Amino acid sequence: MTRRETDTVVWSGTWVAERLGVELVGDETLSGMLGLALRRNPKRAHLLVSNVLGKHVPQSPAVVYGAGYGLGERVRELLGPEDASRAVVLGYAETATGLGHSVADGVGLAPYLHSTRRPVEGVERAGGFEESHSHATSHLLLPEDPRLLAGDGPLVLVDDEFSTGNTVLNTIRDLHQRYPRDRYVIVALVDMRSDDDRDRLSVFARELGARVDLVALASGTVRLPEGVLEKGQALVAEHEAAGGAAGSPPGAAGSAPGSASGSALDAGSASGAVGSALGSAPTAQPPTGSTAAGVGSLPGAGASGAGVPDSPPGAEAPAGGEGLAGKAAAQATPRRAVRFELGWPRGVPDGGRHGFTPRHREQLEGALPGMAARIAAALGDAATGRSRRVLVLGFEELMYAPLRLGTALEQVIDAGVRYSTTTRSPVLAVDDPGYAIRSRLVFPAHDDPADGPGERYAYNVAGAGFDAVVAVVDSAADTPQLHAPEGLLAQLAAHTPHVLLAVVPSYVPQYVPERAAMLPEPLRGPEFSSYAADDVGWLLQDLSETELEAPTEEREEAIQGGAHYAESLPVEYQPSAQYQQLFKAALETSAVRIARAVGTVTETVLAERSPRSVLVSLARAGTPVGVLMRRWAQHRHGLDLPHYAVSIVRGRGIDTNALRWLQQHHDPADVVFVDGWTGKGAITRELADALAEFEGFNPEIAVLADPGGCVRTYGTREDFLIPSACLNSTVSGLISRTVLRADLVGPNDFHGAKFYRELAGSDVSEHFLDTVAARFDEVATAVDADVKELLSADRAPTWEGWAAVERISEEYGIHDVNLVKPGVGETTRVLLRRVPWKILAKRGAGADLDHVRLLAEQRGVPVEEVDELPYTCVGLIHPQYTRGATGADGKAVSAL
Repeated sequence: MTRRETDTVVWSGTWVAERLGVELVGDETLSGMLGLALRRNPKRAHLLVSNVLGKHVPQSPAVVYGAGYGLGERVRELLGPEDASRAVVLGYAETATGLGHSVADGVGLAPYLHSTRRPVEGVERAGGFEESHSHATSHLLLPEDPRLLAGDGPLVLVDDEFSTGNTVLNTIRDLHQRYPRDRYVIVALVDMRSDDDRDRLSVFARELGARVDLVALASGTVRLPEGVLEKGQALVAEHEAAGGAAGSPPGAAGSAPGSASGSALDAGSASGAVGSALGSAPTAQPPTGSTAAGVGSLPGAGASGAGVPDSPPGAEAPAGGEGLAGKAAAQATPRRAVRFELGWPRGVPDGGRHGFTPRHREQLEGALPGMAARIAAALGDAATGRSRRVLVLGFEELMYAPLRLGTALEQVIDAGVRYSTTTRSPVLAVDDPGYAIRSRLVFPAHDDPADGPGERYAYNVAGAGFDAVVAVVDSAADTPQLHAPEGLLAQLAAHTPHVLLAVVPSYVPQYVPERAAMLPEPLRGPEFSSYAADDVGWLLQDLSETELEAPTEEREEAIQGGAHYAESLPVEYQPSAQYQQLFKAALETSAVRIARAVGTVTETVLAERSPRSVLVSLARAGTPVGVLMRRWAQHRHGLDLPHYAVSIVRGRGIDTNALRWLQQHHDPADVVFVDGWTGKGAITRELADALAEFEGFNPEIAVLADPGGCVRTYGTREDFLIPSACLNSTVSGLISRTVLRADLVGPNDFHGAKFYRELAGSDVSEHFLDTVAARFDEVATAVDADVKELLSADRAPTWEGWAAVERISEEYGIHDVNLVKPGVGETTRVLLRRVPWKILAKRGAGADLDHVRLLAEQRGVPVEEVDELPYTCVGLIHPQYTRGATGADGKAVSAL
């Protein structure tokens, strides 16, 4: 008999049962649903390893989801339609977050919340409790809406196993003091309580004066011999000492990464048995019939755990690449994970940490087919064809999102799809068919956990022969640790040919009254900025004492290597005497043109929007324009328009806390967003996307100049020199660019910026404003004519700038529109802040480009005159930059 044939008839709890004398006693379904392993935990020796949970054992997503959904249907039948419609479902972190969510789907209209071990600043706790036997005990309840748990309808509590009942009792005791109700339903995959535990729960319910029901797929108990904890700890120590952290026999041969499934037990070999017991899982639409029918009879109950891979001996790859399989992998060509855009629906939470409503469920269901199609396309690109065996790997508490992505993916690809998640739980791995945890990947935590750094694990992945792994994490976990050489992605890449990374946006509660009250008042001059206090209120936090600046070349290399530009600041450019003189000359020459554009855009706003308009400039390029618009309205009409500056970051969106502050203090319909100019329109699109989550705001931007044809409210569409683009902070109230970095900006903070008080001697911010405002009367007649013409004209955006940028990107072999910066203002920014490659200038452009030519000369950057350029100039950022790079392709540099 071959090893593969032998494995299929061995129960995956045999190894532990034989060595410790542990007995699994219960109905005939139990051994098919559970295996056994040894914890590396001083509080409990054994671990019940579920074959249908999708945590430690890769399993068909349909089977995993069907188990939870079917339990939810049984709860709905138990409660009846009326009580089911009033129920709230609560799942337990980390193992039951996805199971609880699936149960809520089966119940129907129930909102869902799961406990969490990730605190979120500013979100008030609605409860908390301890899990006595766990390695990580503190559970927090953090609903976005504090009323979620305050109703009197039934509370449905979901865990993967109901062992002693202590965790559930702690939860009910805590919540019943705050939100008393008369009915609770406990749901678990398996009920493993002893008779004493059952009696204790009955007494507790009577004392509480509430009805407590229990629904489970299977029931039984674990019989533990005397001294099992000490024996288990000794066995773990002995096995790890003999076979390494993996628990493999000394000298066992490792497997090459991505071993073919022919040498391993097919991950679906036992899932048919489990699936037949649980019924068919919901596919595109949840079914109406019970998916748990027939659970009392599980064919193949003596088989090894569903989906347990027959990994080769020594398949574990601990952090740092140790272990036999890790060494084999190190000899292969290193692979890198491929990130792809998942297209998660905007506004839908990543899970139930802060609550998940029926409306969220409806939005997610509608988006799942499209996301599955994107995953399938990415798999096709990665594998140059269809992958035969694909693992969708979730992340700790993030279980439901990857589970549903897996169920949707099963519907669109011709491959064996499996699902499991990483975990905090430390478990011994033993490569034996009678043991539930066959292999173990070890890697550092990558979500900045509140309890500090530590090891995390992925079980039964190494050596399982997966052709591709789709790793799904939330954005809070998309950190450098995830991408580090010893991180999760590198560990996965050592064991599968293709690793794809999908990032789900971490949901931040949109409005919590307690958080809203914590938002600070705007910063104002002279304490923050050199502008007068009534000129602008900055909805920012002051990071002036924080060291954020980095040399231009160092920043460029980091940005092109994956860092975000908003995580650091460029060193503030100190203009030479020659450059300062150019600025002054340009300001005198263009003051009339700027004043006319200011008047035109302001009058258009007042005519089309409201004389009550609230100007909200996009810091910092938009802020001088916002101040000038405010001064025009005051000078011409006696209006005192409020003006605030907020941060918006390309790729990260607008400061949502700033929007909440505006919602509290003004009518969102009165808010007019202001910027200096448009380039290719990236920020215009960013703003429109960001505001989709907030009701009442108009996403249309008013700009001084719109050479890109991106907006319909503008002062001019000419691409001319706006002198405020020539300098940085010294023409913008001595304020830096905005900063968005996780270690500095928390979920309840405004984005950050610095006030460069030390540059006061070079400040020309007020000089710029006063010079332009002095020309207001001179241009009034021309402004009236311009506005009359504009109000009757077709001003629909043409987006011709975007088209031009795409063409230039391809013609010059850059292939990245983010490295093409069109217009005088954007070109100036490239020369001041980035590593420029070359400047394209419209042939015959005059004095508007004097400062560009000077800066280009100072930095050794060629200026190439071209015909038929829709802008006066375009700045091209170095497309292949590393410090000291040289080459023959014309894109490398020898010195800057």
